[in-house]
Amino acid sequence: MARSTFDGPILSGDNRFGNFRNVGYTTLTQNVYLDLLNTTANTAGYSGGSGVPVDGNQIPNAPGVIYTPSSTVPYTSSATITPTADSATNIYRTFVMYVPTGCDIDQALIDIAVLPTVASGTISTIKVYVSNTFSAESGVTPTYCATGNITGTGRQGVTFSGTQVTNCNNTSTDLVGVNNTTNLSQIVFTVSIVGTSMTTLSAGQIYMALRYVQTDPNIGNSTTYPYGNFD
Repeated sequence: MARSTFDGPILSGDNRFGNFRNVGYTTLTQNVYLDLLNTTANTAGYSGGSGVPVDGNQIPNAPGVIYTPSSTVPYTSSATITPTADSATNIYRTFVMYVPTGCDIDQALIDIAVLPTVASGTISTIKVYVSNTFSAESGVTPTYCATGNITGTGRQGVTFSGTQVTNCNNTSTDLVGVNNTTNLSQIVFTVSIVGTSMTTLSAGQIYMALRYVQTDPNIGNSTTYPYGNFD
């Protein structure tokens, strides 16, 4: 089986023009598997650690970088963000990915295979936030969406406010490209574990994915001519 990598966006259909034009965008997916007990970088399921994000678009998982979002500062000059270190009340694990600027996010999938637990202490809430930056628990308002409190295994419900729906339909420019590289949107999944007297993690297996469309800025949108009829 061959694998191809090329520039998008990707349009597909068998009627390019006319009243019965049926061309549509291809949905793309990036995903990650985090085994919260795996702290060995560059291995399958590596989950980062205290203050260390994961880049799951590497093969296998590698330590990642979260940049301070900016639509004007070249990413080579951007400051980086270190997730809050583990404490007795807050444990964070973060997964970062990059997508082309202006994408349309269709789904964020959060699947729990093994519910996170700690060696001692008490967990009160487990949530996942999807934003363009690290989402600390205090006063968090994620850019794109969030789960409610996770209490069991399986696929989790994800909610979107009106503002988040608008954001999902046109992802922000967070990293400005240099040397002819394109601008990027930064997508950060933050797993937030809140509790009391917590120590080290003792279990947890999480699958997370983003399904998105790379739209074509040259063919308009729902309000700007030519309304997607040119390719």
